[in-house]
Amino acid sequence: MTILLFGATKDIIGTPTLSVPTASLSGRKIPNTVGELKKFLENTYPELKSISKVTVAVNQNYASDNEKINSYDEIALIPPPGSDNF
Repeated sequence: MTILLFGATKDIIGTPTLSVPTASLSGRKIPNTVGELKKFLENTYPELKSISKVTVAVNQNYASDNEKINSYDEIALIPPPGSDNF
């Protein structure tokens, strides 16, 4: 699954896109919802927790934490305005 990153999320992760595996070879739980994806990313990149509220878009529509996601979705992490200076 590919995630598009903007603003502070891009600065923290260090790249404009991020690939998240859709199969777990390591035994880690693969995110199936937006909420699970947020937790997965915060565990992998703890500095993301410093951003107060990251909005997630799935297929160019804002998504709630309980929305299902899969490897074919276009996912974007959008930080709030002004979060570039943390």
